Amino acid sequence: MTNLRGRTIFITGGSRGVGRAIALKAAQEGAYIVIAAKTIEPHPKLEGTIYTVAEEIEKLGGKALPLQCDIRDEGQIQAAVEHTVKAFGGIDVLINNASAIYLASTLETPLKRFDLMFSVNVRGTFAVTQACLPYLKKATNSHVLTLSPPLNMKAKWFEKHGAYTMSKYGMSMCVLGMAKEFEEEGIAFNALWPKTIIATAAVEMLGGESLLRAARKPEIVAEAAIFILKRNSRTCTGQFFIDEDVLKEEGITYFSSYLQEPTSALLPDFFLD
Repeated sequence: MTNLRGRTIFITGGSRGVGRAIALKAAQEGAYIVIAAKTIEPHPKLEGTIYTVAEEIEKLGGKALPLQCDIRDEGQIQAAVEHTVKAFGGIDVLINNASAIYLASTLETPLKRFDLMFSVNVRGTFAVTQACLPYLKKATNSHVLTLSPPLNMKAKWFEKHGAYTMSKYGMSMCVLGMAKEFEEEGIAFNALWPKTIIATAAVEMLGGESLLRAARKPEIVAEAAIFILKRNSRTCTGQFFIDEDVLKEEGITYFSSYLQEPTSALLPDFFLD
């Protein structure tokens, strides 16, 4: 395994939730962190901005570069990538974390919401990866890790929220195709998905406190991500990892520290049978 000290990690949507947890964990490992996200001012209902995460990283003794970036905008992506390279000299790792969610049936999904999910989840993942690739090609042990599910084609995962499912599977298809496309160049493309729901602002908005109690903390995904990023990019690619399975592979078998509510039953995440 390699270490992450001095390596530059570009994280989309890193101002809260899983993205923030990965950023903080990677910073503790000595990585330089780029937080490329939209939020620059506090939201009345959502904690965290690119600047608050940068402050947290710096308090840990890490280096952070907060960059406002809407990944639907090609110009903003390119500017963020160029700023990163100017500040840190390159890009070693990309975390495609930014994502939009709207759980509704076909008739109840406004096209505005459909377009948002496809613009952020599919197009955004593709566009940011495309912009980072010239620098990932120059790096050693370069990784692209996308927060998306295994491609489970059972109809039940499309039945009640087809638009969301298609958009998340679009991210996973980027992993599948690019892993093969860049295999000989030694760039790893992998996906990571939680076994259970994770306590994030999105989950709270969907189901309130009761759903949060049935969730694990974002740190379990962050721990798994760090283990993946330390692996050899030439031999660890094209995989659809589940957080708990990654930790078990690394000898971790007790997960009680990741629980939101010790006495609540955990809810499995979408797309897992």
